[in-house]
Amino acid sequence: MFAKDACNAYIACMQYTIRNIPPAVDRALRALAKREGKSMNEVALRALGQALGAEDAPSRRRVLDDLAGTWREDPEFERALTDQHRVDEALWR
Repeated sequence: MFAKDACNAYIACMQYTIRNIPPAVDRALRALAKREGKSMNEVALRALGQALGAEDAPSRRRVLDDLAGTWREDPEFERALTDQHRVDEALWR
């Protein structure tokens, strides 16, 4: 029983050593860790989980609070949007 518990505990906190990380991957992980204020371990685990499609890997989200209330009227944009909403009846016959 004790051996089984010890084995389960070991597997639950498995450690890996990864060698020969490409410089571009290293730079990307370090930049992400710095930008998010997280450890290299945290961002590396998330990146691995997402790349492998692991179900328990949290998805990356961005808070958009800084954009709230910043809309500005733009007549050119409105014209372009109106053009996109126009239906060409000849194409739908």
